[in-house]
Amino acid sequence: MLWIGCQFQKRYTEKLQWYKLYYRNDLMRECTDKFTVRKYVKRCGLEEILNECYGVYESINDVNFEKLPSSFVIKDTLGGGGNSIIIVKDKENLEIDEIKKKTNKWISSSIYKKNFAREWVYEGRKHRIIIEKYIESKSEEGGLIDYKFLCFNGEIALVYVLTDRILSKGAGCGFFDTNFNQLPYTESDEQPLKRKVLKPSNFKRMKKIAETLSSSFPCARVDLYNTNGKVIFGEITFFDGSGYMTFNPDEVDFKLGNKFKLI
Repeated sequence: MLWIGCQFQKRYTEKLQWYKLYYRNDLMRECTDKFTVRKYVKRCGLEEILNECYGVYESINDVNFEKLPSSFVIKDTLGGGGNSIIIVKDKENLEIDEIKKKTNKWISSSIYKKNFAREWVYEGRKHRIIIEKYIESKSEEGGLIDYKFLCFNGEIALVYVLTDRILSKGAGCGFFDTNFNQLPYTESDEQPLKRKVLKPSNFKRMKKIAETLSSSFPCARVDLYNTNGKVIFGEITFFDGSGYMTFNPDEVDFKLGNKFKLI
């Protein structure tokens, strides 16, 4: 493992750049893919938090829509940031041609380029299509609330909570400590959280899950949903925002950087 010059990096966002460049762990490649990460979650003894998967496909032409339920979600196995997602709430109104156009674009794209700004975990990976169960939520309650646990070596440093998400347009984002007290932080790329979000009754369970799934990595963000008291796994991200975000106040970047131990 090579951490040349890492001792000079103080900010979380700076350390993320070194993390991309020098840290190599093949387990991260497995966890980056939305289908293969399911194997890791199972090995961690957490199979019960996996959302129901209807199948993974090389092409949209391999999908038998007649066998799917009335609602479902289509994703790119290598997609991220809330992109490359198609939500189908009613199969009767399915626009097959539009879906084929979008998914063919996912499959044909080259996610990895020889560029130091890109995350190495995508190198040589193949885009596929995964179809999962649609998780019901109520828009008047914030929609499907996303709880993102930022962890360093299995210890939670911060919780991002996203509500009222509109795909490709953003969401309301709030920062919370490990006791679910809201913190006076904002992030430049996100809209500030405007609604009151109550602490989940099973928040202790959510924290344990995040600690377990992140324990193998110096830095990992574990995303979870919580619907009707059931915790559902979202994804694991290693390079949050690719390290290009800015915080307000700026000192947050240094506080997180102090927790990010590269050696």
